[in-house]
Amino acid sequence: METLHRPSAVNWRAYSVVSLLALLLITIIAAVTKLWVLTAIPVGFLFGLFLHKGDLCGSSAFSETIMMRDPRKMIGLWILIVVAMLGFAGLDLLGLVKLSPKPFLYLSYIVGGVVFGVGMVLAGGCISGCIYKGAAGNLNSIVAILGIPVGVMMVEFGPLNGMHIWMKKHVVSLADGKAVSLSGLTGTPFWVLALLFAALTLVIAGVFRRRQTGAARLTGGDNKSWLERTMTKPWRSWVAGVAIGLLMVPAYLSSAASGRNYPLGVTHGVMQAELLLVDNGFKHVYLNQPAGSPASTDPVSPGSQPKGSGKQVVWWLVLEVLSLMLGSWVSARMSGQARLLPKPPDEILFALLGGLMIGIGAAFAGGCVVGNIMSGWALMSVGMFLFGIVTVLSNWAATYVYMMGRQRMR
Repeated sequence: METLHRPSAVNWRAYSVVSLLALLLITIIAAVTKLWVLTAIPVGFLFGLFLHKGDLCGSSAFSETIMMRDPRKMIGLWILIVVAMLGFAGLDLLGLVKLSPKPFLYLSYIVGGVVFGVGMVLAGGCISGCIYKGAAGNLNSIVAILGIPVGVMMVEFGPLNGMHIWMKKHVVSLADGKAVSLSGLTGTPFWVLALLFAALTLVIAGVFRRRQTGAARLTGGDNKSWLERTMTKPWRSWVAGVAIGLLMVPAYLSSAASGRNYPLGVTHGVMQAELLLVDNGFKHVYLNQPAGSPASTDPVSPGSQPKGSGKQVVWWLVLEVLSLMLGSWVSARMSGQARLLPKPPDEILFALLGGLMIGIGAAFAGGCVVGNIMSGWALMSVGMFLFGIVTVLSNWAATYVYMMGRQRMR
């Protein structure tokens, strides 16, 4: 019987060592060649691994709060955001990046948030959630992934593009023309607000910790080492949140050095990865360009291009998304969870529809949970707060009607 357990023990060590060596090698190559876009690979790999370990899907976080009265994943997301805020404040003070909150496109965020929030429930995940769940073998998520890029392309290049352009014309800016952020709106330095959010979070976390019961733990009553438990067992949501929040800092530096001045995001990476398979004549972005140059990207919609130019492929996003899948799969393999999970036919059809909807909603809003809530809230963009609130409310409404309604009918 002992020999049956040895392969899994060897596997998690082998996967860990090979992954670490590969990520180090890629980082060294990027440093030597100055081709910093390659650092999107370790960033995406770790992002996928952390997401899977903490099961930190935006859709699950929102739905479980209302269905199970379990806010732990929501708390994990918030901790992620606050940790990223502190990291961005440090980068800003050191002058390493120029903070780029998204413009306040209120119509885009309201309409996109409603469609996206409902679509998440039908698909069983947000875009990053579908990616890491699909990489682990969830059939609904795999099917949803097929619909996501189609929905994004319907908005970026298809029949919904006219509506998309019209909604983007409705923008609110500050008096100086800058994007509306909490820092700009209040006249308070970004780092001061970040510290205030962090202090408030610590106080609330202390209160919640005293009431918390039954949380999943990294430690347990077995004889496994700390490293083995870390690599093979689920993480608490807040642990994954801290890990991803810290990852946001090198991710921002990596992205900015690769021609995209924005932290983590996945929506247009999914669309552009598929676009590479079905189209050609692209404008390739993989190097940092001076502000205002033709190759500089639009932080609202990195997939959009001025009229008359070719479709744009931001290689940082593409590499991040592909490596996110790989990191999620490796995490699932080390945890023994990488297997195909069949689903009922009706759920599969709803998942396809949900994937199409979250692609449309994310494209209207210029991002998803990752780009608009994780990154957008961490940058204190007021428009992203609007998108997040609308998304959560529409997710809750769809959860009540679709998921809780189905449970009552059974």
